Amino acid sequence: MSTPAPTPTLQDEHADPRAWFDLGRFGLFIHFGLYAIPARHEWVMSREQRTPEDYERYAELFDPDRFDARTIARAARAAGMRYAVLTTKHHEGFCLWDSALTDYTSVAACGRDLVAEFVAALREEGLKVGFYHSLIDWHHEDFTIDRVHPLREHPDRAALDAGRDMARYREYLHGQVRELLTGYGTVDYLFFDFTYPGEDGKGPEDWDSERLLALVRELQPGIIVNDRLGLSGDLVTPEQYQPVAPMVGPDGQEVRWESCQTTNGSWGYDRDNHDFKSADLLLRMLVDSVGKNGSMLLNVGPDGRGGLRREDLALLAEIGDWMDLHGDAVHGAGPARGIEAPQGTILTRRGDRLYVHLTAWPMQSLHLTGLPGGVRAARLLHDGSEVAFRVTAQPEHSVHDNMAIDGLAPGTVTFTLPIRRPEVLLPVLEIRLEPEARA
Repeated sequence: MSTPAPTPTLQDEHADPRAWFDLGRFGLFIHFGLYAIPARHEWVMSREQRTPEDYERYAELFDPDRFDARTIARAARAAGMRYAVLTTKHHEGFCLWDSALTDYTSVAACGRDLVAEFVAALREEGLKVGFYHSLIDWHHEDFTIDRVHPLREHPDRAALDAGRDMARYREYLHGQVRELLTGYGTVDYLFFDFTYPGEDGKGPEDWDSERLLALVRELQPGIIVNDRLGLSGDLVTPEQYQPVAPMVGPDGQEVRWESCQTTNGSWGYDRDNHDFKSADLLLRMLVDSVGKNGSMLLNVGPDGRGGLRREDLALLAEIGDWMDLHGDAVHGAGPARGIEAPQGTILTRRGDRLYVHLTAWPMQSLHLTGLPGGVRAARLLHDGSEVAFRVTAQPEHSVHDNMAIDGLAPGTVTFTLPIRRPEVLLPVLEIRLEPEARA
């Protein structure tokens, strides 16, 4: 049986350099690279089995004149996000900073260090800084060909692989991580991607993950590191699915986790993909994560000129309108342990405040059981309007058309909601519990 992880509190932020993550709960992921130009998914180089020489032509075309880090940071802040993560280098090997170890960079291509621009913009908006960095590099001449490499089915694979040296590549990988963690001040979060051991794959030994993680800890002692080095890290990162319960480690103890989600199923810009999730679905995914003691990292993929898609901007704005009124139900909140969520609801809790996210609008009466210590007050969070409630003192029984209706258990609290559903994406009932019930 797992031991519950503690619900974060504002005091934790001063005592624990990683507490900001548990308090923030919501971040922006930005996937940007050369793959935005072909606009057919960030794995286009592998999917179409392009040679490095052929793919390099996109670097000659790379001109992100619409990439505005300030616009991205402001959109994230307005959406209620507390951190953002940029792809410094994806699997294609193209670097968005001024690396001294390669000329396959945005600086060589267009004269701009996009990582530096990103970091400055985030700090200006008061957001925590996150870097994504791929362990994989399909462009590097020493990265050995494996089952996901673009050259995996090349007729001359053996000859092309001859002479490649993963030891040399490891030094390149570690060297670039050192550059990123020494060149941009405090980095709060490092998202490595990814390890795929087994036949014709790559595991922790290929990255020398223990030494790499030690390097990261040495250079940035307060940093959060994910689990994709093939080591445990500080959090686990379920991708494109929502866990059914708080996540636990091999020892059965709850662990920090973050659900990595996309607005439309693609990480990088995919011009012809229009399967955008609705803002209310994304919000339900967010509060579902918080209610299970997790966070959510929501991705957008700038287009070939570096601009955010109209659909992504609209979604972030819709979410921001909701977060402006309901952010207390997310930031610093966590699971409502021991309280059963009625059908059609998701529960989160922050101290003495219980938040009932109403995914389905009931007909006036909402019944809650197991509330510790009683209720002081209740209101709809979007407008602060009072919601009346009563407590069942003894079992009730009524008869209607000769059909018995089961009564309510003693201690059940019934909240009387308006007939008409509020015109917000996800209505939230805030319940203030009696002081002795504070978590």
